[in-house]
Amino acid sequence: MSEAENKIGHYRYRILALVFMATTINYFDRSIVGVMAPTLQKLFDWSNKDYANIMISFKIAYGIGLLFVGGIIDRLGTKLGYTISIAVWSFFGMLHAAIRPAFSLIGFIVARFGLGIGESGNFPAAIKTVAEWFPKKDRAFATGIFDASTSVGAILAPFVVGAIVSVEGANWQIPFLITGVLSSLWVVLWWKTYRKPEFHPKLSKEELVYINSDSEKETEEKIPWLKLFPKRETWAFALTTVTDGVWWFYLFWGAKFLFEQFGVDINNIGLPFLVIFIMADAGSLLGGLASGALIKKGWSINRARKTTLLINAIIILPVALVPVMTIKWIAVFLIGLGAMGHQSWSINSYTLVPDVFPKKATASVIGIGKMVGVAVAIMADIALGAVLDTANNSGYFWAFIIAGFSYILILGFVHLLMPKMTPLDDNLNYVNPK
Repeated sequence: MSEAENKIGHYRYRILALVFMATTINYFDRSIVGVMAPTLQKLFDWSNKDYANIMISFKIAYGIGLLFVGGIIDRLGTKLGYTISIAVWSFFGMLHAAIRPAFSLIGFIVARFGLGIGESGNFPAAIKTVAEWFPKKDRAFATGIFDASTSVGAILAPFVVGAIVSVEGANWQIPFLITGVLSSLWVVLWWKTYRKPEFHPKLSKEELVYINSDSEKETEEKIPWLKLFPKRETWAFALTTVTDGVWWFYLFWGAKFLFEQFGVDINNIGLPFLVIFIMADAGSLLGGLASGALIKKGWSINRARKTTLLINAIIILPVALVPVMTIKWIAVFLIGLGAMGHQSWSINSYTLVPDVFPKKATASVIGIGKMVGVAVAIMADIALGAVLDTANNSGYFWAFIIAGFSYILILGFVHLLMPKMTPLDDNLNYVNPK
């Protein structure tokens, strides 16, 4: 570590560690139902359509939440907004454990709906935190670090569930209660640690200068939410989130696919998920490093981000072959390759927002964009659940074809909407328009 880096300080990474922890809890909570899906289906006698409806209830709430939670976080500030979000999702996460078999379908639909409202605040708050605490040249890497925690949560879920819950479903309630304890600890640490950089007593002047080294000074005046809608840049980012439906397919339907295709049950899902999500973590970290390294070499932000996105889209293409695989570990590897490419794609697409928009609009734009991704994922769940009940596993064939080819098509449209990634100032006007 150089003397200059030591002088600047690294307090921003303490803040990033808390964002990592919150997102790990978020994805652990979110993943539990997907891991237990085959067991819960047998325990409560759900059809594939019933299971799809439970997933859809989460996504409807998540989409609704994203429409207004980002704006709330921009208004309340990251400290309070993030706290409210994790409190809501933890309450509804634990509520799953109180559901009785006679009301299992409606109970899970209600609990997943509340969970979706709470969890909708995580990514707007997390991206806003990174925008506040890191300069543009480091944001993709910082986003990659915290986004890797989505895979950590997804990895922990099958191992914790497999250690506690039997194939028949005994003790299924316990994993839903674990996050309550973890969330309480997080809230204490967050309130003790977090302030905006310019007001933080433990932040050195050198580190504050570094954080603001490539950002314009902003006013405190709020940007009206509706003012963001006409901007092409808002919809360019929104297009990149359409691929969230692919990630949620891996997360919520992956265990079911491996069970139905290869007989992988609740006690054996841990290792395949470990491989898939370790590869996804590698994508998060390498994707963030790649575009950041290109920027430091003198590439424009526009060229660096889009080149990285193109490489990701090419890496993902082989996942379309998964349904024709007859060897389990080849299928697992290809899904892992798709997850790796997606995570790199995801963190680079997230950084498009603070690259272009002022910090005070970041959470709102993230919320609007991810709402579009949720809407697409809901339609995908409806279609997949219906096809699996009527035509057995042929639905998985089309799901993986879409998962493989959607990224490269979307990137073309993103470039058409935002060819130069010209930044917007405090009033959403182009900076130095050509």
